[in-house]
Amino acid sequence: MRFIIFVIDGPGNPANADEMKHIDAFNEKLQENGHWIMAAGIQQAVGATLIDNRNNKNEITPGSLFTGPDSYSGFWIIEAESEAVAKQLATEGSLACNRKVELRPYLR
Repeated sequence: MRFIIFVIDGPGNPANADEMKHIDAFNEKLQENGHWIMAAGIQQAVGATLIDNRNNKNEITPGSLFTGPDSYSGFWIIEAESEAVAKQLATEGSLACNRKVELRPYLR
């Protein structure tokens, strides 16, 4: 089963050197144990564009669906044999990056 772990962060809070060391170690663990699919950091919501072209609306709005200061700042896509394992890995990811995370099943 695949899952996505979203990293949740506020603006102006890039990972420091110690956090990056822990993130790199977590990424290596995921790779070594066959849980790694991919991971990436993403720009904060200030750089987002919300697009709604349902029924040819062609609405393009600067900004994010998020209205508060928190938004997604990165993600991992992982492979796990169960939701329990995915929750454990998400817990480890939260500790590694020192941020809240959100876990969701990845639909194919």
